[in-house]
Amino acid sequence: MTAPAPPAPPGTIETRFRRARAEGRKLLVPYVTGGLGPTWVEVVAAVAGAGADAVGVGIPFSDPVIDGPVIQEASRRALASGATPGGILDGLATLPPGVPLVAMTYANVACHAGLGAFARALAGAGVAGAILPDLPLDEAGDWMAATSGAGVEAILLAAPTTPEDRLARICAASRGWVYGVGVVGVTGERASVAGTVAAVAGRLKACTDLPVLVGLGISTPEQAAEVAALADGVIVGSALVRRLLEGAGPEGAAAFVAELRAGLDAGAPTAPARSSAG
Repeated sequence: MTAPAPPAPPGTIETRFRRARAEGRKLLVPYVTGGLGPTWVEVVAAVAGAGADAVGVGIPFSDPVIDGPVIQEASRRALASGATPGGILDGLATLPPGVPLVAMTYANVACHAGLGAFARALAGAGVAGAILPDLPLDEAGDWMAATSGAGVEAILLAAPTTPEDRLARICAASRGWVYGVGVVGVTGERASVAGTVAAVAGRLKACTDLPVLVGLGISTPEQAAEVAALADGVIVGSALVRRLLEGAGPEGAAAFVAELRAGLDAGAPTAPARSSAG
């Protein structure tokens, strides 16, 4: 097993997110399933222009273990229509530079392509960051080295059940931001914010000076503002993807992201960053 890559200079995402945090802006990362419908590239562009600070783009996989029914269905439809990792990256490469793109997929996809080749392909398509939610920290050394070498920020996840010593290692290894998993379970909309959100956000904020964003279960502008009062920002996936499955298209997706942006801008003050001395 290769040791984790040494600390690298801040990349595009971390630099932008730190600047936004310093300006008092809550961070918003909507998620779009790549290959979902013929206008999916236009959807990515539309949500980027509606107030996103980065856009997560899912590269569908046939066994999406962290995803609930909505994103599973979106992945199924995308795969059934012929979506492939290469085709999705080709689509992303057509977008002009702007809001950072973050590829979200599974370790099998990256390993099948070869970690180095996949990281270079992401960079070649203009992707700034990557998330492999099923790749454990103990096995992430080669992936961290490959992404670092390609100039892609590998973002790691921390769950509510992560013990303190492991949490510190995740925070030290992550690039761009640290992804706090707000609930124990799979992606999906919830009627209210889970009690575990406050715990995971607080523990991460005490552990790292990297931006801390929380995802899973955030469905409304009000919930986004509630979570962002505890963290630096939010990731919203299932609520947006459900609208796309229902036919929202680029305009509908942009309208929903604009609502989330307005909710965050009207919400609570920025959560304090951890002192660099701590």
